[in-house]
Parts: sequence; structure tokens; C-alpha cells
Amino acid sequence: MIDLLIRKPVEKSIKKETIVISKGADKPLKSALKAISWRIVGTIDTMIISFIITGKIHLAVSIGGIEVLSKTVLYYFHERLWARIHSFKLKRWTVRIRQEVWN
Repeated sequence: MIDLLIRKPVEKSIKKETIVISKGADKPLKSALKAISWRIVGTIDTMIISFIITGKIHLAVSIGGIEVLSKTVLYYFHERLWARIHSFKLKRWTVRIRQEVWN
């Protein structure tokens, strides 16, 4: 966020069929911290659901332990992929369909 305040973004002309998602991207460290914090929340949720279903705390903790590692890695790469996407183009027929639905 601070990098957006320090440097001026270069404004480019954007065509109607392009949807701008963001003007900048999170840095890799921020993506990693977001992945860790989200996994804490997600793992607690998984452990609670596992305990409710199985009734066994050791099984719920085991499921949560495996899940936290796999999903942290998956989330990080998912974030990095989205950090590269700032805009995308839609085909004109998709834009027309959406305009008809909204009107």
C-alpha cells in the first residue's frame, strides 16, 4: 500500500471491455502473512467441525495439522497468481449479456 502512496501510478486508457481489479499488487511477504493468518482461522474451523463429526479430539487435531500445511501453501500460490492479475478483458458478447441483465 505504501508503494502506491510514494510513486504515482501511470494512468492508461482502459477499454470498455476491461475490468480493472486493482492498481497494484500485494508483495510476497504480505501474501505469506495473509496466508498464515487465514490458515489459523481456517484450521480452527476445520478442527471444530472435525470434532463435531468424529467426537474425537486427537483425530480433529490430526486433520487440522495436515490441513494447515497443505492449504497454507495452496493459498500462497493462489495469492501470487492474483497479484499478477490487475485487469482482464471480456469478450464483447459477455459485456452485452451483463448489460442486459443489469438494465
